Amino acid sequence: MEQDLTLASTYLDRITNTPVVGPITSQAMTIAEEGKIRICYAPFDYVERKARIVIVGITPGQVQAINALTTAHTAMRQNKPVLDALIEAKLTASFSGPLRSNLVAMLDAIGIATYLGLDSTAWLFHPGSQEIHFTSALRYPVFVNGKNYNGTPDMLRTPILRHMIETHLAEEARLLPNALWLPLGPRVDKALQHLVGKGFLDPKRILNGLPHPSGANAERIAVFLGRKAPEKASRKTNPDTLLTAFHALKAKVSMQKGA
Repeated sequence: MEQDLTLASTYLDRITNTPVVGPITSQAMTIAEEGKIRICYAPFDYVERKARIVIVGITPGQVQAINALTTAHTAMRQNKPVLDALIEAKLTASFSGPLRSNLVAMLDAIGIATYLGLDSTAWLFHPGSQEIHFTSALRYPVFVNGKNYNGTPDMLRTPILRHMIETHLAEEARLLPNALWLPLGPRVDKALQHLVGKGFLDPKRILNGLPHPSGANAERIAVFLGRKAPEKASRKTNPDTLLTAFHALKAKVSMQKGA
């Protein structure tokens, strides 16, 4: 199955000979608009077909979008093929800083490095790595009242957003049927479960329950990794839920190794 890059070709042609502007203010980059919701194009189309693990966020933010558009704009001005421009643009969206460190620690802890035959999943973030694919439940940037979408309104109860899941994310599920899918957060997990219900994803290949790697989640991550004793956790953290998720994820990854 080939990926449909019609949307990418259309919008990249538009930016080749024009300055890059913020996606919120550019009508030319608007894919769809309904009420307070605007969906804008940014070059997050590329799917790494050799990926064995897929990390799924909620949607790209404005900063990510501008960085990706700037990179694609430069590539297109250099007369590079659309696919090359998309690959370069996608590299600008990789996790970095504390977010990456937390994610690597948790992936290693549940056995992903061993599953992939690596010393550490840190290797997945090196340029040129083909074993990981980064995407979002809502592939293209979504803005609500001009601000980054944060999960409200509910993406599955909002037709314009649900359509994105059932088209773009579903396409990626069809292209990567044998990969392990790791949703970052319960809202993303619900999107993947929606695709399970539609027959696009195997529930056994979804690794749900991992705390979001955001620095704001430091305590939950520490409990998940065993760096903080459950009895020392604050009231806002549920150690039982986190430890249950940890053991369930380890078991699920172990089953994949034995498959």
